[in-house]
Amino acid sequence: MQLIECVPNFSEGVNLDIIKQITDEVESVEGVRLLNVDPGKATNRTVVTFVGEPGRVIEAAFLAIKKAGELIDMSKHKGEHPRMGATDVCPLIPIANISMEETAEYAKQLAKRVGEELGIPAYLYEYAQADKKRNNLSLIRAGEYEGFFKKIKLPEWKPDFGPQEFDAKRGATVIGARDFLIAYNVNLNTTSTRRANSIAFDVREAGRVMREGDPINGKIINDENGKPKSIPGSLKSVKAIGWYIEEYGIAQISMNLTNIEVTPLHKAFDEVCTKAAERGMRVTGSELVGLVPLKAMLDAGKYFLLKQQRSVGVSEKELVKIAIKSMGLSELSPFIPEERIIEYLLKDKASSKLASMTLIDFADETASESPAPGGGSISAYMGALGAALATMVANLSSHKKGWDDRWEEFSNWAEKGQQYKDELVRLVDEDTAAFNKIMEAFGLPKGNDDEKAARDKAIQDATRYAIEIPFKVMQAAYGSLSVIKAMAETGNPNSVTDAGVAALCARSAVIGAFMNVKINASGYKDKTFVNDVIAKGNELEQKAMKLEGEIIELVNSKIV
Repeated sequence: MQLIECVPNFSEGVNLDIIKQITDEVESVEGVRLLNVDPGKATNRTVVTFVGEPGRVIEAAFLAIKKAGELIDMSKHKGEHPRMGATDVCPLIPIANISMEETAEYAKQLAKRVGEELGIPAYLYEYAQADKKRNNLSLIRAGEYEGFFKKIKLPEWKPDFGPQEFDAKRGATVIGARDFLIAYNVNLNTTSTRRANSIAFDVREAGRVMREGDPINGKIINDENGKPKSIPGSLKSVKAIGWYIEEYGIAQISMNLTNIEVTPLHKAFDEVCTKAAERGMRVTGSELVGLVPLKAMLDAGKYFLLKQQRSVGVSEKELVKIAIKSMGLSELSPFIPEERIIEYLLKDKASSKLASMTLIDFADETASESPAPGGGSISAYMGALGAALATMVANLSSHKKGWDDRWEEFSNWAEKGQQYKDELVRLVDEDTAAFNKIMEAFGLPKGNDDEKAARDKAIQDATRYAIEIPFKVMQAAYGSLSVIKAMAETGNPNSVTDAGVAALCARSAVIGAFMNVKINASGYKDKTFVNDVIAKGNELEQKAMKLEGEIIELVNSKIV
């Protein structure tokens, strides 16, 4: 399935009823999922995020733009953020199975509808705009709403779609396709917009205009073409301005991080901290506008742990918590990961039903008369517990007094252990899903030859899947034994028995999963595949049992 994300910015951040009427239009389109609504009073602007298949997202965006034009009167709008229309900007972002070029075509389709059907001047930007002289949002929006009455009459600023007449009530709209962007504000212990802007100029890629003498009031230095020279800022792929937010009584650095591979969230935060300190100010926290990818939060959590020379082999939940605390993301309002991280919002809860249960509920579900979860899921969970124990030993070793020079060694082991643990936890539900697929296939109709053929194929496909999943459990559980053995050999000696129990779990996971491989393989017709997987399974089982024996012997030698 192709998925795109749409993040329209509407010029209303105070009247929640208006915002609700706009987002109701989005939610009226079947198959579109509204992920986030983030209003700002001081900016008088709301950022809305929704995802879905391209055609449906375009329809939802069109309806929202139409409704915003009906409800918002730009002639009465005031706000800190630059703006030019009721729907100020409407970017489309490719999410899954779709190229940027395809996404740009959808942006053009939307802009054409907005211009022709709604009569709103529409401009294309970023990847949707072929003219590189006018593909930058800040250049298109320069002059803002108040300046566009004259600007739109200039030949070079004729809209891509719609009338060349500025709409006093609805303004103009910029629509395009772009890479994922993080809107991010850093809070300062000052009320001075001018000082905040100085920091923004220090860090943003465009930097500041070069001047003679006084960097603020000095004469502008031009190049040989008569254009102002600039002093680049310290952060690539970052746009920034300073502003004062009356709602919070502070000044902020408002940034757009346009490529988080070049400048990640944590680097932007730390750099603003440095530049603020150089100018006698202090960063007190920060806020994310809209949504953020999980990777950005995990990378930030690891970054701040590494600065402390602490193990990064902690859980995903803990990494996110560290990122929130380190960047002060909850200073102005609570940062709730389940509501702000894209992957968490898109997650299919049914795919992790078992993993999300309490220990008691999981045990009760296993003990019930339902055949799933069964031995396959339990094998995966045993493996996850083994990997978790090994990771615990690594983390304890990383923080052991007197072993400070070895923190990185154990951090690396802990990170590997976490990877095995996370994979095995995922496979707990995956194994039950594999069993359910077989049951569903057997339940298909078989009233005629076509139905029989379709049913037989479904059964074979589901059976192969039910072989592959427990084999993945075998591989992951066996892989975790390398971490377990290392911890038994070199880890904190006070936790050596934990490594021993981990080895028992991992070995049992391998053997138990192999039982599932074999019983499911008995019903699969492709004997070449079956013979290959059974041979590999036998080898893994023997190696796991041998490695477990070595670890247990090592553990016993240390506790006798």
